[in-house]
Amino acid sequence: MLDLFSLGRRGLFLFDAETAHGLSIAALKTGLVPQCAPAADPRLAQTVAGIRFANPLGMAAGYDKNAEVPDALLSLGFGFAEVGTLTPKAQAGNPKPRVFRLERDRGVINRLGFNNEGHEAALARLAARSTRPGIVGVNIGANKDALDRVADYVEGIRKFYPVATYFTANISSPNTPGLRDLQAKESLEVLLAAVLAARDEEAIRAGRRLPVFLKIAPDLTEEGMDDIAEVIAAHPLDGLIVSNTTLSREGLIETSIAGEAGGLSGAPLFEKSTAVLARMRKRVGPALPIIGVGGVSSAETALEKIRAGADLVQLYSCMVYEGPALPGRIVKGLSQLLDREKVDTIRDLRDTRLDHWLSVKV
Repeated sequence: MLDLFSLGRRGLFLFDAETAHGLSIAALKTGLVPQCAPAADPRLAQTVAGIRFANPLGMAAGYDKNAEVPDALLSLGFGFAEVGTLTPKAQAGNPKPRVFRLERDRGVINRLGFNNEGHEAALARLAARSTRPGIVGVNIGANKDALDRVADYVEGIRKFYPVATYFTANISSPNTPGLRDLQAKESLEVLLAAVLAARDEEAIRAGRRLPVFLKIAPDLTEEGMDDIAEVIAAHPLDGLIVSNTTLSREGLIETSIAGEAGGLSGAPLFEKSTAVLARMRKRVGPALPIIGVGGVSSAETALEKIRAGADLVQLYSCMVYEGPALPGRIVKGLSQLLDREKVDTIRDLRDTRLDHWLSVKV
């Protein structure tokens, strides 16, 4: 099976990155990718933000932008899948080419710009699979031309409330001009107040309260992290996702591609995103759930996110290089690491290297 995956990856690399991505979605839709979920390990299960996760590994937003293949992703071994980013109106995103592989760095630069088919198309797909098991989060954003971006996030909450397991408010993509300004203290106050008020109203109607996570950038200053921690302490936010892509190009080998505009993800993001994760854990305390994202490529890197303060982890870009067997391999590897560490549950390892990651320069 691994030889088949390797062959498939080589075939996809004959195409440009965005075309290859589309082909991988098509393969999942048609069932060409074999299911490879490992057996459930109760030591990997935990309840986070009121949701019971069978294992801590999720597919990050950005891969399944239009909610086309969440169940196929779950069949690969992911404990949860996050679709989107979804905006109220369909939009084409930025001009092509807009996705670039940095093969020697095992990274990706993208400037897609929230390209997606809009709320209605995704809602129809999610409604059609709503009776199936599995945790599917909905990542919501704002249209590039929105006159009121906060209203776009509120609309996302209201539109997808019947079909989501949780929400992520994505205010950290570098590819929509001005979007990261929503991370500023005053703007974040307004956004969280509106989004969480909408969530609470929908919770009353639906009789169930869905968690809302906030996805932040890895390029924040210490003061910026202080501000975010202060704002979320004053609001009933259910968790953080740390982090989105970075504008940094430090240490890259593929210097000819490094000059492309956009956010950098994959292996080069691991250290920076993990250090920021630890800093946010220190600021928000032990109770608030955090999902760690950025450069997860193995069971060891997934566990390191947890040791730095994450409850759950997500990946995306590293699967470009490792193939669809990666999630199953990571989940199986986590079980083996728990054997080695002789612990009863993966939560016992959270924060065990927090001090180390707090000392890493960002």
